[in-house]
This record gives sequence, structure tokens and C-alpha cells, in this order.
Amino acid sequence: MQHRISQSSLYEQCPRLVTHLTALGEVPEAVSLSPRLLHLVKLRASQLNHCGFCQKMHADEARADGEMQSRLDVLPAWRELSCFTPEERAALAWTEALTLLNHVEITDTAFQDALDAFDENGLIELTAVIVQINSWNRIAVSFRFQPEIK
Repeated sequence: MQHRISQSSLYEQCPRLVTHLTALGEVPEAVSLSPRLLHLVKLRASQLNHCGFCQKMHADEARADGEMQSRLDVLPAWRELSCFTPEERAALAWTEALTLLNHVEITDTAFQDALDAFDENGLIELTAVIVQINSWNRIAVSFRFQPEIK
């Protein structure tokens, strides 16, 4: 498939989009959301949104930051596996709920689990990251951004 609009064209014609979405995903150091957790969240949302461009990018970034390939391989089955921490499980459940709004109810349990794992400020920041990746996914899928596969 060919891209519909190139990344460079998007960045050139609408720099505010890139600036604002990038800023939305910048988590303050005071908030305890690890890069490892954020990679999993971004990768899982990208899987759910069928965004191959973002899946490739976030898997590469996760591996570069020390994530094990074996965990990335089984991320879609995170509910069935014990290799994901309680914090990661809460973040992944919250990610799925926010990403699949039209299919999944955002339950009080999912909210409370995420709140317990991250506190209010952490949950707000995690939500901002999930909103950011869902926005990027929609851009990349609609314009058919293509990852470089070697």
C-alpha cells in the first residue's frame, strides 16, 4: 500500500499537530510511569487500532529500552499470562478500555485498578499518553504511513 499523505507533508503542513501531540505524551519526571510501561501501552493501543507503523516503531523502541522480545510477542494475551506485573495489567486494561470505547465499557473496576496502581496524577498522565497514541494511530492509519521494514 502506498501512503496517502506522507509524514513529511503532515509535519510540514500542520506542525501544530505534531507539536501538540508530542507534548501530550510527555510525562513529567515526577510521575512514576516507566518507559517500559509506556512502551507496552503504546504498542497495545497500536495493535488494537491495527496501526502497523506505530506497532513497528513502539516495538523497536521497547526493545531498545531493554524490553524482552518474548513479552512483546505475547502482549495481545496479557490477561492470560503472569509475566506482566499488576501495574502493567492495570495500565493495559485501562488502555484497552479507552481505545475500544465503542466496544468495551469503561468499568469501575478498570478505573479503580488503574487509580490504585498509579494514583490520580499518574492516571491522568497515563490517560494523556493513551489519548496521544490513539490520535497518532488514527493519523498513521488514515494516511497509510508505512514503517521501514528491514
